[in-house]
Amino acid sequence: MTVLIDSIAGLREQLAQAAAEAAMNGDAGTIALVPTMGALHAGHVALVERAQELADIVVVSLFVNPLQFGRGEDLDRYPRTLDDDLRVLRDAGVPFLFAPSAAGMYPRGGSETSVTASGVAGTLEGASRPGHFDGVLTVVAKLLNIVQPDTVLFGQKDAQQAFLVGRMIENLDLPVRQEIVETVRDRDGLALSSRNRFLGAEERQAALAIPAMLAAAETSAGEGVAAVRAAAEAVAAGEPLLELDYFTVVDPDTFAPVAEDHAGEAQVLIAARVGTTRLIDNGRLRIG
Repeated sequence: MTVLIDSIAGLREQLAQAAAEAAMNGDAGTIALVPTMGALHAGHVALVERAQELADIVVVSLFVNPLQFGRGEDLDRYPRTLDDDLRVLRDAGVPFLFAPSAAGMYPRGGSETSVTASGVAGTLEGASRPGHFDGVLTVVAKLLNIVQPDTVLFGQKDAQQAFLVGRMIENLDLPVRQEIVETVRDRDGLALSSRNRFLGAEERQAALAIPAMLAAAETSAGEGVAAVRAAAEAVAAGEPLLELDYFTVVDPDTFAPVAEDHAGEAQVLIAARVGTTRLIDNGRLRIG
């Protein structure tokens, strides 16, 4: 049974009761938080399953955060499937779904205090979506304060987001551990995303150029950074329905672009638009 909770006070009351029950059973009452924006799929279920391995109590949050959507972005279009999401979580054995309203999270109509992302937050997704990561970090900080989990879980698909959340936790000395869960892919290799539902059949086929770019990059990794870039961009150029926003190779420890003579661990990051749908993906490889 998944309890749906829409208020901060209600969640805190439920968690206090769950912690007391855990203590009576001799458990530590550790908490894991899985933040989501809903439209749940198998990638979210993988996060939940890992959370269940790590903690006694699992909380999934569902909040389409207006602060991370810019003008002209798809806030109104973002899928909202609460009934389906509840079924997914019940099947997965999640005890608590925290699904507050925007008014509940931002009673003054917005957040007068915010977390400002800097450095690499202005690159890649941050360059394409100005202010996006300020909104992400602000709502994640709020959720961490509300739930006070021992562990918070994010998917590897949103690599820059996971990196910046990790830096926020480190920089602000927040008492929580971040766990990153590997990207879950469909049988055809496309990374699972809530936005995939917007792809028509022809667009879905075109989107497969994105995992093909990752495969080409990995195959060329032994030849250096320039070869990785050339191989991936050649795949993108061969798919007319795919509009490439960026393909870049970064140091996974800093998210700064690697030098052309870089050898060692690296991460390739892709953002592309297919029709009206913007998709991202990434992969780790070893260059040289």
